[in-house]
Amino acid sequence: MNPFESNAALDMQGQYPSSNTHKYSVILPTYNERKNLPIIVWLLARVFTENELAWEVIVVDDNSPDGTQEVAKELITTYGEDKIVLKPRAGKLGLGTAYIHGLNFCTGDFVIIMDADFSHHPKFIPQFIRLQQAHNLDIVTGTRYRTTSSPPMSGTAPGGVHGWDLKRKFVSRGANFLADTVLNPGVSDLTGSFRLYKTAVLRHIITLTVSRGYVFQMEMMVRARALGYTVGEVPITFVDRIFGESKLGASEVVQYAKGVWTLFTTV
Repeated sequence: MNPFESNAALDMQGQYPSSNTHKYSVILPTYNERKNLPIIVWLLARVFTENELAWEVIVVDDNSPDGTQEVAKELITTYGEDKIVLKPRAGKLGLGTAYIHGLNFCTGDFVIIMDADFSHHPKFIPQFIRLQQAHNLDIVTGTRYRTTSSPPMSGTAPGGVHGWDLKRKFVSRGANFLADTVLNPGVSDLTGSFRLYKTAVLRHIITLTVSRGYVFQMEMMVRARALGYTVGEVPITFVDRIFGESKLGASEVVQYAKGVWTLFTTV
């Protein structure tokens, strides 16, 4: 009997007789993403369906006043409770804790974290999965600052950023240069937040992570390297958000600088 046709395998795959028996849980933290959420979910559903992959989306909404939760409930009706899971919180509690909260409800053996504002296009997810499977990687992270994947893989295009002014590009490059110089994490885009984790690996790292704001992403990668987990990189095109306003402010920049120092002295 083909093991991929067993009942257990088909349950993991959903309805598809695919050789990939894994399930992928996407955690989407949201705040005022009413316009973005239905489109990003549609794109995710299309990517997973076309690639015959089992999936679910965990929406972690921080009490958005724009009706994001109402939109999420409509998406549950459209796609089903097994595909869209809404797990709201009482208020804005930080990006890091949003992932921690969402992870409690993931049923997949892989977790994808990404933004809900189109900064991260779901079209790159199959490349993440292909690189992970080729090398049995613990983590695959998207990078704006590489021209090829690491380890090398065919079919990728150079990474980049669209929609940012020169000042924001300079700040991002400077932040990554500072962290790379001080912490030597071995990845080119330490501040990125588009990643694929083995669920068990994410659970382990997240229990050790202290930061809960924008420093969270950097600390996760630094600790992953310190723990000996394998990390691959796939070039992505980062596009500035289409609807709404950026949530990155001066306080986050200061928090980032403090976070680099804290990690340098503790990890």
